[in-house]
Amino acid sequence: MPTILIDRKEGYAVLTLNRPESLNALNSDMMTELCVALRMLDDDAACSAVVLTGAGRGFCAGLDLKLLSQPEGMAALGISGANDIHEAFQRFSKPVIMAVNGIAATGGFELALMGDILLGCENTRFADTHARVGIAPGWGLSQKLARIIGPSRAKEAHYTGNFISAQQASDWGLVSRLVAADRLLLEAEKIASDIHEADRRIVGVVKQMVDQGLAVGLKEGLAIEQALMTQANKSVRGEQVAQRRLAVQARGRTQVN
Repeated sequence: MPTILIDRKEGYAVLTLNRPESLNALNSDMMTELCVALRMLDDDAACSAVVLTGAGRGFCAGLDLKLLSQPEGMAALGISGANDIHEAFQRFSKPVIMAVNGIAATGGFELALMGDILLGCENTRFADTHARVGIAPGWGLSQKLARIIGPSRAKEAHYTGNFISAQQASDWGLVSRLVAADRLLLEAEKIASDIHEADRRIVGVVKQMVDQGLAVGLKEGLAIEQALMTQANKSVRGEQVAQRRLAVQARGRTQVN
């Protein structure tokens, strides 16, 4: 049985972590299949965005700790090369919407933060239990979380392993917004569809601007924006902008009505 389900839609794809019996805990097969899926969809010209969610009642419980009990420990997971999901998401050039349908714990918390947009529901909960299981984080959680919710809240989460509730995640800006559980995937897919209707080239440029800018200070980030803007706008033609402007105006009237 595949550990990653791929559902192709018009303009985007939905990936589902498919180990519901273990709250979609990450094993070697799942990480390999996820990396393969990302590479395939990155090369797919028909795909503008990806939605990632979990089967069953959990998003992802992190690394499968049963494997860590084996004599080879962390090596049993082979988190490198074809299994390095952190690197795979960093290389992925298209937007990723995380539909966090349940618990996102430890490595699953890190996985959620690899996305561009996070949506939650009343069942969403986050937890960092690295300090409780005795493993240090290595997929960016210690750096990303403090930048999103502030160092005090992040350190409390890191040190205690306590859950961050859905409401806290919303109040602290950890998720874009909360929606009803039965509408979570629909809302995530709507965002993916909206992205598909935009200028995909510019979406990709803006993704680079934001991601690269977050890794440096404001001055350096502004320089990155200027450099990428200059390169991207070289090929812009007035008639293309005019056509896009008419489409934007029409869409605005539809949304207002």
